[in-house]
Amino acid sequence: MPRDAVLLMAYGGPRSLDEVEAYYTDIRRGSPPSPELLEDLLRRYRAIGGASPLSGIVELQRSALEAELANRGGAGAVRVYAGMRHIAPRIAAVVEGLARDGIERFVAIALAPQRSSNGAGYRRAVEAGLAAVAGQDGPGGATPSATFVESWHDEPGFIEALARATREALDRFEAPERVRLLFTAHSLPVRVVAEGDRYPDEIAATARLVAEQLGIADFEQCFQSAGRTGEEWLGPDLRDELRRLAAEGVRDVVVSPVGFVAEHLEVLYDIDIEAQAVAREVGIRLERPRSMNDDPTFISAVADVATRALGAGTATPEPAPDHALTGGSSR
Repeated sequence: MPRDAVLLMAYGGPRSLDEVEAYYTDIRRGSPPSPELLEDLLRRYRAIGGASPLSGIVELQRSALEAELANRGGAGAVRVYAGMRHIAPRIAAVVEGLARDGIERFVAIALAPQRSSNGAGYRRAVEAGLAAVAGQDGPGGATPSATFVESWHDEPGFIEALARATREALDRFEAPERVRLLFTAHSLPVRVVAEGDRYPDEIAATARLVAEQLGIADFEQCFQSAGRTGEEWLGPDLRDELRRLAAEGVRDVVVSPVGFVAEHLEVLYDIDIEAQAVAREVGIRLERPRSMNDDPTFISAVADVATRALGAGTATPEPAPDHALTGGSSR
């Protein structure tokens, strides 16, 4: 029985329209959404087929990572688990399960490469699972130890995978050198950044590294999917940037979402439907790179992150307090 493991953690998303209200309530920390907010989110999920594909994609990522780690270290060397913050299988429950499986130590990796204060929720979920099994010795003995990977925004393999996918999108145009490249990521409330959140800097670093690998000096960066909370969120907004570029005479744009590593609502609706509608309105052809999902280069990069963290074997410092992204589009 292997004693080391990797825990992949994702935000989660409803697997049917019937789950949307409970899911939305959960991300709002138990506060039910208004009928108007609920209907708006239901409308968005209906537009992408009635569910989020995220759970299925994370399972593909989990399986691919386990296979990659086995190829590197022998069959069964490291087990890989996956848990969600806002829907089953819950992170805490998965942690309890890996303890029952006899895992002695594991690396916890959020499938969000850039660190933000929002990531503290992942740590709390892991710690809740560990607390539940404390003192309950399983097949492996003591409670497992956890190492948290807080950020992997500049992981070389991740940058390479993003650059490849972005190059493919650029090459869909007859004159790729004349296409404007626009990087995007999920917005955060401005107040969070004012409190010292380094997320915008890490998004900027990821975008710069991808552009450098592509040999592109002229690019834009923006944010998307701001919450409906009545406060100011980071900008500029993707839709506003498309309108600005159109006013400058730009007609061809690639929107590369460097803050997301799987398809979910923010990609399939906020970019593929909402931003595309704005692009058509202002006369822009918009192309989006394929999502990372279980891309082999991307999976290899996550394996590099996991292997390095297992080798280090020490926990990382406590992150900043969590700030829920309530009221916005949700994975």
